Amino acid sequence: MIRNIDQYSTAGRCRIAIFAIAMFVAATHVLAADVPYLTGRVVDDAEILSPPARDRIAGLLKAHDEKTSNQIAVLTLPTLDGESVEGYATRVFEAWKLGQKGKDNGVLVVVVPKDRKMRIEVGYGLEGTLPDVAAARIIRNVMTPAFKAGDYDQGVGDGVAAIVATLEGRGDAAGAVNLADTETSSGGSKSSFELKGPELPWYMRILLGCFIFGIIGIFTVVGIATPGVGWFLYVFLIPFWAMFPIIVIGPKATVGLLAVYLIGYPVAKLILSRNPAYQKAARELKAKGSTNFGGMVITSGGSSSSSSSSSSSSGGFSGGGGSSGGGGASGSW
Repeated sequence: MIRNIDQYSTAGRCRIAIFAIAMFVAATHVLAADVPYLTGRVVDDAEILSPPARDRIAGLLKAHDEKTSNQIAVLTLPTLDGESVEGYATRVFEAWKLGQKGKDNGVLVVVVPKDRKMRIEVGYGLEGTLPDVAAARIIRNVMTPAFKAGDYDQGVGDGVAAIVATLEGRGDAAGAVNLADTETSSGGSKSSFELKGPELPWYMRILLGCFIFGIIGIFTVVGIATPGVGWFLYVFLIPFWAMFPIIVIGPKATVGLLAVYLIGYPVAKLILSRNPAYQKAARELKAKGSTNFGGMVITSGGSSSSSSSSSSSSGGFSGGGGSSGGGGASGSW
């Protein structure tokens, strides 16, 4: 068994690893909320802003852009479909490329009414002018009270005005930092990491379960049944079995499932290794460098497979090529 692993080349392992990673990246994009086209400085997909409010906000952002070259955009969408607001804001920022290239002077305001979440994402170049503490203060003191009252026009409008004032040096961005500034917007400080699965309806759990367990399961079966690459896949799949099932069954059940995988995989593989067909394939792989096992042609450089995927979207009002390093603040109401 160990000799078979040694015969398996590094290039073959890399190809399988790249293929597996590509599959899971594709899965992430399928499950994640779409990034809409950048059609203007205010993209109100959730339709929570009145036309006059949209016009006022867009006019304020345009004037600030002309004065400072800072690009600020507002995006509202109904729901994130379980994705974190931080991850989604980063994806939108990267797709829209807010701010000037080299200056990275963009800001994105995301409001998700059904999820009751919001985020101010700040580009690299403005993190000194609009630090995380200032962004959190705007969310907590300006936007959250209006959202709780159901007034999105005032919440978004006043929030954007506070951001502009801070960037133009007219706001109190350097106020004293106290314990309240380090607390989460939900009102309590997080002293430890807490992992929770998203709240999903039963039919979404079934669909996601079929998708996630189908992909992981295929690679698990291939690893158990394939001479040579099997033990590499055993180690490679551990983080996927440890994280992805949380989306469907929650953290406690995932721990139990991971234990089953850690014990069951090597037991199943050792039992299968006694099968004459498996032993014959292992010998052929060692002697000839290739074999046919279970309908798959396996070589010492890896099994034959191919995959390709591509996606892109752009249009409307264009950003200037800026980027974000994850600075900013999130909140809920």
